[in-house]
Amino acid sequence: MTPTQCQQARLARDLRYDGLFFTAVKTTGIYCRSICPAPAPKEENVEYFPSAIAAANAGYRPCLRCRPDSAPGSPAWLGKNATLNRALRLIDEGALSEQPLTHLADRLGITERYLRQLFVDEVGLSPKSYSLYQQCLLAKKLLHDTRLPVTDVAMACGFNSIRRFNDCFKQQFSLTPSQIRKQGSAITGSEKGIVISLAYRPPYNWESLHRFFASRLIPNLEWLDEHSYGRTFQYGDCVGRFTAYHLEEKAAFRVKIHLSDLSFLPRVIKTIRRCLDLDADSALIAQRLKQALNGLLPDEGIRLPGIWSPFEAGIRAILGQQVSIKAARNLVGQFVALNPYNQEDYRYFPAPEQVSQFDLEQLGMPQRRRETLRQFSAFAENNSLDDEKSLLALPGIGPWTVNYLRMRGLSDPDIFLAGDLGVKKALAMLPEPFDDTLAAPWRSYLTLYLWSTLS
Repeated sequence: MTPTQCQQARLARDLRYDGLFFTAVKTTGIYCRSICPAPAPKEENVEYFPSAIAAANAGYRPCLRCRPDSAPGSPAWLGKNATLNRALRLIDEGALSEQPLTHLADRLGITERYLRQLFVDEVGLSPKSYSLYQQCLLAKKLLHDTRLPVTDVAMACGFNSIRRFNDCFKQQFSLTPSQIRKQGSAITGSEKGIVISLAYRPPYNWESLHRFFASRLIPNLEWLDEHSYGRTFQYGDCVGRFTAYHLEEKAAFRVKIHLSDLSFLPRVIKTIRRCLDLDADSALIAQRLKQALNGLLPDEGIRLPGIWSPFEAGIRAILGQQVSIKAARNLVGQFVALNPYNQEDYRYFPAPEQVSQFDLEQLGMPQRRRETLRQFSAFAENNSLDDEKSLLALPGIGPWTVNYLRMRGLSDPDIFLAGDLGVKKALAMLPEPFDDTLAAPWRSYLTLYLWSTLS
């Protein structure tokens, strides 16, 4: 965005630009969201940054009024470098709070030196500095939104020492955690859960997302009503669930999270944001789709509904091969019912290592597909599921299955399922031929839109 566009957006306090840039005020040393309710400063006293981290790296501290930690994610680095994108995702999931930088570099298949240089060139700071700032931003949000004790906040955000947490927090924000803490309405505890607010950039087509989830809903694993969606999740011995309530007037979801291990909270929040596609720039995506569809304007606020994990997305894709959506849903329900961790009221999607113990003969499908389930699960135990080449080498795994996994399990925005039967039917209904490359890099949304035309 140009400085003139940024100026117009901040003066209008337009929610559609929230998180796309941040305004730093030279006279106060504070940076704000574009929708900050404080009196607008003069243009000569501000400068604009594409991300909160860039503003912080320039020496500014976050506004306590508009709370930049609550802004929708900025797409400032998307599309620049595939390795960088994967590194950012892994760090956001807690990679550097659990393992050293060398381990992250090995996972990415690059040297530690190259990883450091990549971050300095593209982000403007080291991987560890980026990780610490993200940890502190989440801590700041939890201090504002919840009544979690400061010690629990520190542990949830990856700090093993309350002293280190206090020192790092003060270094980043020039304030202590106790100074940030305010009385709020959120209640936490074993009964009530953690309640936080997750903002998005409007428009947001909740009705379309609701219909998509409803047609694929697995009872007791997921739940849905007019204004909310929720589900269970499992990370090893850690289990949890969430329910996200749509608040259209606030351009946000109010999310209640129950979690048996708080150390998983950062990745849970990140995954919820991905599954509800809260960081998409809907206006930009709609422009690209309109070009590909010869001027046909798709529904405003289209969002890409995610699946909780790449493994779950892969299993759903395998069970959905050459069958209807209803038949696939029934098979997924039968597969989930095999999990011994299931409770009376809640079911959990199995982990890869559990599948080898399952009696898959109970599933009504060809024997070769059962073997595909077993081999895919065994592969997922020790391998990354974003390696397209290795996945395609597995028996029974073809391009459609891999692309579906990437589109919904990794939320890859640029997947066009040209070979999908539903997509072919939708294309036959279009008045003119079209070029899907015109929608790049948002072709996953094009696939989703074509599916929606069939209903």
